[in-house]
Amino acid sequence: MKKADFAPADVAAVMDNPELTKADMAEMRPFAEAFPELAVKLRKARGPQNEPTKISTTIRLSQDVIGFFKSGGSGWQSRIDEALKEWVAARR
Repeated sequence: MKKADFAPADVAAVMDNPELTKADMAEMRPFAEAFPELAVKLRKARGPQNEPTKISTTIRLSQDVIGFFKSGGSGWQSRIDEALKEWVAARR
């Protein structure tokens, strides 16, 4: 069914979110301005303990190596990192 299948009065009686008017839009403020305390709590900033310790790079690996690590599910890049760390540590 479409909105046009109902009388306008019926639609208005059951509408949960009416269209915003230009006046409604003019009264709107950014979330952080309207709720500053809540905006600070919801900010998704990394804490100092979570600062990136890795760098992004591009490396070409054979398909069988990538396939092996990906077959273990998510976290495959971290597993490659661990394997390389072990390799480096064995040669120091």
